[in-house]
Amino acid sequence: MKGIIENLIEELTRLPGIGRKTAQRLAYFIVSMPYEEAISIADAIRDVKEKARFCRQCFNITDSELCHICASPERDSSKLCVVEEPSNIQVIERTGIFKGLYHVLLGALSPIDGVTPERLKIKELLDRVKKGGIEEVIIATNPNTKGEMTAQYLKDILAPTGVKVTRIAYGLPMGGDIEFADEVTMSKALEGRRQL
Repeated sequence: MKGIIENLIEELTRLPGIGRKTAQRLAYFIVSMPYEEAISIADAIRDVKEKARFCRQCFNITDSELCHICASPERDSSKLCVVEEPSNIQVIERTGIFKGLYHVLLGALSPIDGVTPERLKIKELLDRVKKGGIEEVIIATNPNTKGEMTAQYLKDILAPTGVKVTRIAYGLPMGGDIEFADEVTMSKALEGRRQL
């Protein structure tokens, strides 16, 4: 029979990126936490599992009909940033630069894995653009094969709408050294260059 600590360690290893040693450290940290803090974590997990749902407009995760971004009158509704997953929104929001709206595809095209356009929120994106008011769609899919395939597909299906379609720039990270860049990263950095 497993003990309570061993059970907690096994449950924590089910989380992505958490190996046995990290799970063990977390388990013993939880044991040493004040009771109220540990219960607060447990309550937050319970709340998200019971209340989380997708925003009816952008498919971000929320606990109401519209997420706080879609509901905000201060956002620029003429700009729409398309991302693969809700977690991508958090990364963009932390920059404080983008003030438009979002559209979450809930994945990226991958015919080999059975992820076709019908399995993503692409029809809903097209419907939003066709309603009018959107001047620019910024495609912020990941810079990998699936993300590039998805970006190209979106560009093609949005072309007839007349909306401006742009792609996020990517290349060398700040603080990175050119000597450690691979060929693809370097070529994308050169393609995305801008005038100083």
